[in-house]
Amino acid sequence: MSRIGKKPVTVPAGVTVTINGPGVSVKGPKGELQRSFSDLVTVTLEDEQVLVTRNDDTQASNAQQGLTRTLVHNMVVGVSEGFEKKLELTGVGYRAQLKGKDLDLSLGYSHPVVFTCPEGISFEVPDNTHITVKGISKERVGQVAAEVRAKRPPEPYKGKGIHYEGEHIRRKLGKAAK
Repeated sequence: MSRIGKKPVTVPAGVTVTINGPGVSVKGPKGELQRSFSDLVTVTLEDEQVLVTRNDDTQASNAQQGLTRTLVHNMVVGVSEGFEKKLELTGVGYRAQLKGKDLDLSLGYSHPVVFTCPEGISFEVPDNTHITVKGISKERVGQVAAEVRAKRPPEPYKGKGIHYEGEHIRRKLGKAAK
C-alpha cells in the first residue's frame, strides 16, 4: 500500500475542493486549479480532508494513489500559498530585468534574450542577478524556471550561466590539469 497515498490532504480555511467524477477542482485566495485523475483511484472529500483510495490492489493503482494524493496536495498548497523557484545569474555582464511582464536577459549573446511571461506565472527581479518565478501550479513554475535556465545553462569550466539557487555546479579543471 502506498504510504504517501493513504495520508489525507487537509484543506485549509478559505480553500474549496470540488470533486466531480475523475476531476478535482480546487479554489482558493490565489486562484483556481483543476485536473482530472485516473479511474484506478477514487478521490473523496470527508470533513475538510481529501482522501484518495485505490479501486483494486494492482501495482498501477498503488502508484496512481500516491501520485494523485501528491498532485491534490500541490493543488491545495498552490491556491493557498503559491510556489516559487529562485534562479541566479553568474557571469560577467549577465543580468536580468523586467520589461513589463516579460523578462529581458543579457546572457553574453550578441542580442538580448526576451522571455515572454506565460499565463499564470509572474517574474520578480530583486536585483539584476536574481530571478524569482512565482505561480500557483508547481508543475508550471518548475517548467518555466527550467526553460529560463535552458537559455544559458551553467557550464562546468567557469561556472557561468543561469542556475537554481543553491544548485551545485560540478566543475572541471580544463587544460591546466594535464
